[in-house]
Amino acid sequence: MDAFFWIGFVGCVIALGFALLQSRKVLSLAEGNETMRKIADAIRRGANAYLRRQYRTLAIFFVIMAVVLGVLAVLGLVSGFVPFAFVTGGIFSCTAGYVGMKIATAANSRTAQAASESLNKGLRAAFSSGAVMGFTVIGIGLLDVTLWFHILRYVFNVTDSSTIATTMVMFSMGASAAALFARVGGGIFTKAADVGADLVGKVEAGIPEDDPRNPATIADNVGDNVGDVAGMGADLYESYVGSIIATFAISASAAYGWNGMLLPLLLAVLGVFCSIIGTFLIRTKEGASQMDLLKTLRTGTYTAAVLVAILSLPLTYFIMKGVDGANWLGIFVSIISGLVAGCAIGYATEYFTSDSYKPTKKLADSAITGAGTTIIGGISLGMLSTAAPIIIVSLSVIISFLAAGGSLNTSSGVYAVSFSKGLYGIGLSAVGMLSTLGITLATDAYGPVADNAGGIAEMSGLDKEVRNRTDTLDALGNTTAATGKGFAIGSAALTSLALLVSYVEVAQQKLGDLKIDLSLTNPAVLIGMFIGAMIVFVFAAMTMSSVQSAAQAIVVEVRRQFKEIAGIMEGTTQPDYEACVDLCTRSALREMVAPSLVAIIVPVVAGLLLGVEGVVGLLGGTVVTGFVVAVFMSNSGGAWDNAKKYIESGVHGGKGSEAHKAAVIGDTVGDPFKDTSGPSLNILIKLVSTVSIVFCGLIVAVMQFTA
Repeated sequence: MDAFFWIGFVGCVIALGFALLQSRKVLSLAEGNETMRKIADAIRRGANAYLRRQYRTLAIFFVIMAVVLGVLAVLGLVSGFVPFAFVTGGIFSCTAGYVGMKIATAANSRTAQAASESLNKGLRAAFSSGAVMGFTVIGIGLLDVTLWFHILRYVFNVTDSSTIATTMVMFSMGASAAALFARVGGGIFTKAADVGADLVGKVEAGIPEDDPRNPATIADNVGDNVGDVAGMGADLYESYVGSIIATFAISASAAYGWNGMLLPLLLAVLGVFCSIIGTFLIRTKEGASQMDLLKTLRTGTYTAAVLVAILSLPLTYFIMKGVDGANWLGIFVSIISGLVAGCAIGYATEYFTSDSYKPTKKLADSAITGAGTTIIGGISLGMLSTAAPIIIVSLSVIISFLAAGGSLNTSSGVYAVSFSKGLYGIGLSAVGMLSTLGITLATDAYGPVADNAGGIAEMSGLDKEVRNRTDTLDALGNTTAATGKGFAIGSAALTSLALLVSYVEVAQQKLGDLKIDLSLTNPAVLIGMFIGAMIVFVFAAMTMSSVQSAAQAIVVEVRRQFKEIAGIMEGTTQPDYEACVDLCTRSALREMVAPSLVAIIVPVVAGLLLGVEGVVGLLGGTVVTGFVVAVFMSNSGGAWDNAKKYIESGVHGGKGSEAHKAAVIGDTVGDPFKDTSGPSLNILIKLVSTVSIVFCGLIVAVMQFTA
């Protein structure tokens, strides 16, 4: 079966080929008039400048970490491949985000121009650019996994599937680290600009969103690309790769050999084909409501999921039937549970964040009585919204575990083969959820493009009808972005659970006959759980504080320009847009380092002090707490944003009303919730896991030395 892993390259070529076709389709569209092209060019230059500076900062970190890992490799504490895989993972992750950002900044003015012709053309233009992001991520992800497999198997002639699996599980740390820097840095940039622009522009000056008189408006549009496109791309790239290689490692402990490793890879390739088919179903008609637009996106994503569900049945049969001890039908059920869970989480998130449903409409009603009740309503909505994803993921875990052959009776030992079989089902559930990532990420990355298109339509003075269409697409984008974040968080929970199991397996191998005590009565486990829960809140606090500091600087700068530069409010003088872009860039790069280092330093220190058991407790505390808090923050923020949009559509007095001002304040609080801290948490819980796996050898060596 190891001879069939080349099919991963086929999936890679098809995914990247489709992304190339979609990019050519976008670039063939008209870019609009000269004013639109100038604005789009300013956004492109700002985004490119930020990413160049971010990648320089990231390169310094990667060089330092590569040296540290190199020393550990020389000492025999990590595999000699890990330093190289760490660097390549980071490069691939950054590349995926960069390609998505490039096409997004090329598509924004083209989407505005397409929207001037019809709503459907605007939707297709924005969605096609999102498809470039989605299929680039899965194409590069398949390349990363398949390339390293062939290097280990055929260049270094590693013939044991278990050795390859346990080696590759250490490879996602580079992707995780790059994703966290991208998410945190991009999130700080975009929300500093957004909050500053809204507080001074909308609330104080009373001018519309994306008004060209607002000095922070270009920085706001730049931030949409570096945070919501490049950051999200790097984030989900890491989840995609992490779920596959974590399942590789669990397959080894379940004794499924090459077949068990081949199935998740082929399932991912199958998802490429099904996602491509789903993209052709995304279209709408003029005058479509939000419910109509949501329906067309659901049609595409659900069709892709159904196709994967149908085709994975014969795939699982041919790969796993005949494998010693494998229940191929139960394994198929595990895959289905992940697919259903992904769709269910998306729908639950949509329900709590879209203004087509009661929760967000009720939140908009609360704005009538002021900002205080709006904030209380948004927080309670976010807290309530955590129930559905937790229940969905829990059901998926237990169904996939039992269906794949796992047993809840651990009397025979926690490391029994039957237990590993169940865990293999959980890993496949995560792969199944992410198998349709191509189209799921396309619906997410579409949002920032539609948002930018609306800004360009406003700043270039296009007809009111064009702005109405882009606002419709933007409101849809807010919902799809929230849905995408819910999907990312749900997949992160399953992936992190698989990585946690992989950590236990790796640690047990290194400890030999010494068994790990994971009972809750073990003080090390309990303390680790407390530390894990603490990391989540400290990390969220640090990222929120970073947005606050950066936003305050933008507020001061925008106020200064309104006061000192004559003619801005009259429209006779252009604001200094570049000053705000540069200020956001410097703030983001300065503030992103400390939160990112927390995820790397804390699990290593905890392991050195508490041992393997303490790390397992830490991982458990981080996954559970991080999942809940991430859902809460993302859904609260999404609902606040759409409640504001709902009022702007004419409800409760529309734009400029007291209710609108209260909703803007709520959205200001929600911005760092949904675009900085919330989505960064799903990377945090995965990075903590991968760091723990990589440094497991060091921790075990210290334990044995001090024993």
